[in-house]
Amino acid sequence: MATTEEDLNQLERDVRQLKIEYEQYFGGGRTRPPSEIEWRIELVIKRHADRSAEMNFSQRFRYANLAQTYAKYREIFRKRFRDREEGRTPRHFGAAARAIEADRASGRKHEPGKKPPREHNGNFSIACSDPAHETEKVKALYDALVEANQASGKTNGLMSLDAFSSFVQQRTERLKKEKGCQAVEYVVAIERGQVKLKARVK
Repeated sequence: MATTEEDLNQLERDVRQLKIEYEQYFGGGRTRPPSEIEWRIELVIKRHADRSAEMNFSQRFRYANLAQTYAKYREIFRKRFRDREEGRTPRHFGAAARAIEADRASGRKHEPGKKPPREHNGNFSIACSDPAHETEKVKALYDALVEANQASGKTNGLMSLDAFSSFVQQRTERLKKEKGCQAVEYVVAIERGQVKLKARVK
């Protein structure tokens, strides 16, 4: 069985190859879309989606970036398919892909058609809808926060896991009530050497 590091190395290669082969497909150089690579990527992403607690901080950071990059590519691919079916002239895929790659290299998330906000420097993110029954998610978020603080040199003053769980549960319920959302995405970010925990409604 492949190790987490081996899976991530393969995932990175597959995401890169997927982009190349889709460019070839939409450019007329391939007759069929690269479904096999896409299936392989989905398999690895799903396998590790519930194993974040088993990864160290750098692995979680790398996994999140690769998964987000793949999700953005997939969004572009689906739009290209729709454009082709409806006879519209699509935007050039390569340009959009390069924008995503540039954002990924700088640690930012890319939103098509929008400039990525500066605060999108999240090292680890996870969405919670019911933290009281999502203990593994909360534990993964807590571990990421602890490791981020350790990486930035802060080792004192951190709340316990129990206190953190209560905090996340209360904040999630408050935001769901105030914003009428179904879930809250929590992001652990390191900005200018400072660790921040951000919450975004979904």
